[in-house]
Amino acid sequence: MISPPDFWQDPDGGKHPMAFLLSPVEAVYDFISKRKIRTTTPYTAAGPVICVGNVSMGGVGKTPFAIMLAEQLRAAGRSASFLTRGYGGTLKGPTLLGGNHTARESGDEAQLLKSAGPVVVSSDRPAGAQLAFSTSGTELLIMDDGFQNPSLHKNLSFLLVDSEAGFGNDRVFPAGPLREKPDAARERAEAIVFILSDRQADVPESLLGWAGDKPVLRAWLEAEIPRSQGQRVVAFCGIGRPEKFYRTAAQVGYDVIATRNFPDHHAFTAQDLTALQALAQQHDAALLTTQKDHVRLPEELQAQVATLPVRMHVDNKELLTSLLESLF
Repeated sequence: MISPPDFWQDPDGGKHPMAFLLSPVEAVYDFISKRKIRTTTPYTAAGPVICVGNVSMGGVGKTPFAIMLAEQLRAAGRSASFLTRGYGGTLKGPTLLGGNHTARESGDEAQLLKSAGPVVVSSDRPAGAQLAFSTSGTELLIMDDGFQNPSLHKNLSFLLVDSEAGFGNDRVFPAGPLREKPDAARERAEAIVFILSDRQADVPESLLGWAGDKPVLRAWLEAEIPRSQGQRVVAFCGIGRPEKFYRTAAQVGYDVIATRNFPDHHAFTAQDLTALQALAQQHDAALLTTQKDHVRLPEELQAQVATLPVRMHVDNKELLTSLLESLF
């Protein structure tokens, strides 16, 4: 994965010369996506399917939100399994993830999900759903991503939107960061989830207006407070919006003295870690990364890098409970 171009996130980037040059490809991409959704007859699984998706390229917090859903369902006495394409991994599936599968095989999201329940990795979503519901005790399925994949019927879809980034330049890939037009995505969602930078942040009025009469949840990630406040760290990551990670690390008490960005879903090498360790030694600091990046590190080097654990929270648990209970 390469880093996205800056004009994608510029509100005026839709007028950028590159966006103009890419507009014919954008039109073809959008047409094919719409036709696929319109003409595909989805497979109906043996039980309820929840989809956690978004309208833009890159991460917005889908995996932590999916884990939070599984935890809430478990607290209510329900048993959920996860279904993921395994982006960035080599497995095509359908495969029930075991303890011996690595992030290089399953992708990083699958490694995080398996801490909260059984995980099926499958590029073929219907085949993955069949395997998941054949797993003993599975009552429902949580799809991490797949909102734009019409092959599997969804009973409840949460559409996640980054309240800071919004829809970028409002253009569809490759002229912009969108997988499809926001209005089309909203119509297929049962609820809109605005991901905030922190608990106190507000959702822009323009986004609230866009949500219309859809149920709205506000959600945010909270990081674990480090035991040693003021610890000097070199922070690094390969995620969609690295600045959010660095800001969060500083907010919870780390002294972030240097940062290094890698492409999204970067497969870290021993050489990467050698360079990072040299930088940390130069600044008399420790290395810090995200949980998602940590699972992609060479296993023999993971113990040398600290992580910043995060958990997803929502503002209206009563609404979330009501939406989940509607499935049964």
